[in-house]
Amino acid sequence: MALYLRVTLIVLSFVLIGLVMLQAKGSGLGSMFSGDGGIYRTRRGLEKTIFNATIVFSTVFLLVSLLVVFFEPG
Repeated sequence: MALYLRVTLIVLSFVLIGLVMLQAKGSGLGSMFSGDGGIYRTRRGLEKTIFNATIVFSTVFLLVSLLVVFFEPG
């Protein structure tokens, strides 16, 4: 059981890395120094879906991590 949880944890980590990389598309060093003008933007469409998926996958990652610790042999 612990092996399946560890494999699931590895897959979830790669999915989370991909989702975070997709979100960080518009923010870089250039926006840190020049700023974005202080314009408030709402997330719409695909951007909102990726944001919500990141929250869901990070919650699942946390739960699976706790299960790995709980089912750790020895």
